[in-house]
Amino acid sequence: MKQIIFISIALFFVLACSTQKGVVKIEENKEEMVAVEDSLEYQLETFDAKFETWYALHDNPSQYRSQQYYENWNRQYVNAWNYNSTQPGKRSFFEPIVGYEPNVDYGFELNHKLFYYFQYVERVLKIEIMPGGPRSLSL
Repeated sequence: MKQIIFISIALFFVLACSTQKGVVKIEENKEEMVAVEDSLEYQLETFDAKFETWYALHDNPSQYRSQQYYENWNRQYVNAWNYNSTQPGKRSFFEPIVGYEPNVDYGFELNHKLFYYFQYVERVLKIEIMPGGPRSLSL
């Protein structure tokens, strides 16, 4: 008796799941095709949960610099970070290599946030990435 109940429940489950096929159908609407510019968006992923809180407290639009300012510093910081990731004594913290291409326009927001992440590492975590970084910011 238990086997019949088990088989009927299993059969019912399989049939219930199989009836959902074909519910969604995606078709290309050729009438509404519009030329879209490059819509790539980049996102900064950090591995430190405390950074987001720190960033929200220290992100001050009145102290914003130009995108070029952040790009110039980020190139230097990324080079130093990636160099540190190859050094045996520093590998534990700098292990993930930062994939930052100098000829790609990542936009103001990502460059700004990446710059602030480097500042967070140096000023809050007290881990020097690059000697002689920007010290004039009041973070």
